[in-house]
Amino acid sequence: MKIACLGGGPAGLYFAISAKLRNPEHDIVVIERNRPNDTFGWGVVLSDETLDNLAANDEPSAERIREHFAYWDDIAVVHNGVRTLSTGHGFCGIGRRQLLVLLQERARELGVELMFETDISDIEQFSADYDLVVASDGINSKVRTHYADQFEPDIDMRACKFVWLGTRQKFDDAFTFIFERTEHGWVWAHAYQFDDDTATFIVECSEATWNAFGFGEMSQDESIATCERIFADHLGGHSLMTNARHIRGSAWINFPRVLCKRWSHNNVVLMGDAAATAHFSIGSGTKLALESAIALAEYIESEDSLPAAFARYEEERRLQVLRLQSAARNSTEWFEQVERYLDLDPVQFNYALLTRSQRISHENLRLRDPKWLSSAEAWFQDQAGNKGSNAAPMFAPYALRDMRLKNRIVVSPMAQYKAKDGCPTDWHFVHYAERAKGGAGLVYTEMTCVSPEGRITPGCPGLYTDEQQAAWQRLVNFIHEETSAKACIQLGHSGAKGSTQLGWEGMDQPLLESNWPLLAASAVPWSERNAVPKAMDAEDMRQVTAQFVKSTERADAAGFDMLELHFAHGYLLSSFITPLTNKRTDEYGGSLENRMRYPLEVFAAVRAIWPAHKPLSVRISAHDWVGDEGVTPGEAVKIAQMLADAGVDIVDVSAGQTSTQAKPQYGRMFQTPFADRIRNEVGIPTMAVGNVYDPDHVNSILMAGRADLVCLARPHLADPYWTLHAAAKIGNTEQQWPLPYLAGRDQLLRLAERDEGLI
Repeated sequence: MKIACLGGGPAGLYFAISAKLRNPEHDIVVIERNRPNDTFGWGVVLSDETLDNLAANDEPSAERIREHFAYWDDIAVVHNGVRTLSTGHGFCGIGRRQLLVLLQERARELGVELMFETDISDIEQFSADYDLVVASDGINSKVRTHYADQFEPDIDMRACKFVWLGTRQKFDDAFTFIFERTEHGWVWAHAYQFDDDTATFIVECSEATWNAFGFGEMSQDESIATCERIFADHLGGHSLMTNARHIRGSAWINFPRVLCKRWSHNNVVLMGDAAATAHFSIGSGTKLALESAIALAEYIESEDSLPAAFARYEEERRLQVLRLQSAARNSTEWFEQVERYLDLDPVQFNYALLTRSQRISHENLRLRDPKWLSSAEAWFQDQAGNKGSNAAPMFAPYALRDMRLKNRIVVSPMAQYKAKDGCPTDWHFVHYAERAKGGAGLVYTEMTCVSPEGRITPGCPGLYTDEQQAAWQRLVNFIHEETSAKACIQLGHSGAKGSTQLGWEGMDQPLLESNWPLLAASAVPWSERNAVPKAMDAEDMRQVTAQFVKSTERADAAGFDMLELHFAHGYLLSSFITPLTNKRTDEYGGSLENRMRYPLEVFAAVRAIWPAHKPLSVRISAHDWVGDEGVTPGEAVKIAQMLADAGVDIVDVSAGQTSTQAKPQYGRMFQTPFADRIRNEVGIPTMAVGNVYDPDHVNSILMAGRADLVCLARPHLADPYWTLHAAAKIGNTEQQWPLPYLAGRDQLLRLAERDEGLI
């Protein structure tokens, strides 16, 4: 084939090399608009895995690249005057210019034609003149722009400003992150060695800090001088350098995150940054480009047509790219929000940085650097008052008021739909007792309703009669007598979502008969199928508040250690908070302060009679998942601040279930970012919920300071003894098992040791 690679960066050059290796008969030209050695940026970071892939594809070029690599195994984080070092990360760096020279040499050896300082603006002509056009023309791809209607690019300009600089200062022992507090805000650097004499030094900050410094009005020399002043303590007298003199102004930019719906059109295919970008904070843009080049070269040989080759290429690479972009997005957002973490202890801050992309988990970090992680776990336990232990964070104790939890695992509320006339049955007793025996520190009831009309379904439990109180008390007594768990009751009122069928009969679907009247903030039904609730008037509010108070008194009499009010998921108090269902025009509607008025009145009434030594939490929906029309994560921070000011001890941070129009973005630990933001911006303890199912998830959340407790629902449905099994899985032998079950514990630990190869 006659092939043109438009763009002479690593993607275009390495594709040309890879294609020539597979078929020397291809006529390949690489066309670059710049001079041979012009490049933006200084060093390129690759992993050991990527090096292995390059060697398998073309050993000669891989060997030459390897000869010029600067290797390091450590990551250093300089924060609040403390330098924290962790090891086992396995990275290498090479100068981008050096990489281009090596790839150019190899391409010429194989017979690839290289054309520099050549305009590539006539895209249609290239498409007509060549059998295959590889658009490897970078992050600002002209080809992608020309065919925008076909590729449908989604370009998201990220929030932070950064400038790519170099220095002769040595950072040859570690990839180094430096955080400096300045008179205008925090500024940080990503620094790493890429040859014997030179290091990359990327300076980054928020746009607010950038504006406060006036970087936009500075010349490049003025901008560099300011950065030299900020990082003077770390540059050892060396200057900072730029290779972007051709750019007018100070050369600061925002990173564009690029996604494309399609990667090919006719005989044109996108590659590298033209197709998708990965933020420099995880150093994977060049990795994506090189590995995509290998895949495309392979498929144009193995498939019987270009469309088939493009389909295979995109099918394989899109999944890998999306995974890396997901990690890059996590890392990008962490740096964009880094100022909320900069008051963390250096140990916790270092952990948060290392695990920011979610590619490195708790146990993966143990494999990389067991010594440092063990010291970090000991620090975490010490902060929890458990001196001398270096158990995993999930097994650290936690205190709320006078309640002491043995660990950080919470059995989250899970509707059972097994109550009779609101009264818990033997099913509830067995269900909750088993989970209390299973090792969790705190066990929640399902939402327990404050009145018959406040039930969600006929199978939902309540706490408004003596019989119900006695049934709950029997359960709580068992938990206290036979286990070391604590018991929390979650009180709520169904609002517009009431009078519905049991969960397995039809979720949120109205009863076929014997419906009861509904109350809500406004006369807004849950859906077209559900009944229209009555908009609560002053008397309704007084009565419901009194019901919450009476149920609270019963909860205390039943012996519960903790109480939670349900302000989430579209139920009664939630219907006041979200503007999607609160359409009131009185003092209980409109502004957030007004929408929070009645829920806070209920909280105040409950707190007044709930014993002072017992904690009181509130569950909220931190995101309605309905764009800007509903509660957003930013507004959830304000809600949490109001709760903190009112005296809430901990916020149980959930999301969604407030509207049938919601479009949640599911994924692993998908709601944890909301708990993280509230905890670290408001300064109130939080509980994280939502698709948390592995001990690694729990330990990562806690150790990084993203939440204080972690709630698991479905895992506890599948395994009441999840906590004890998790302890055995990670080799923790200190958890207290029920005495009759010790033989089972011992066998489980032996099996875990065998699986780990220890016996």
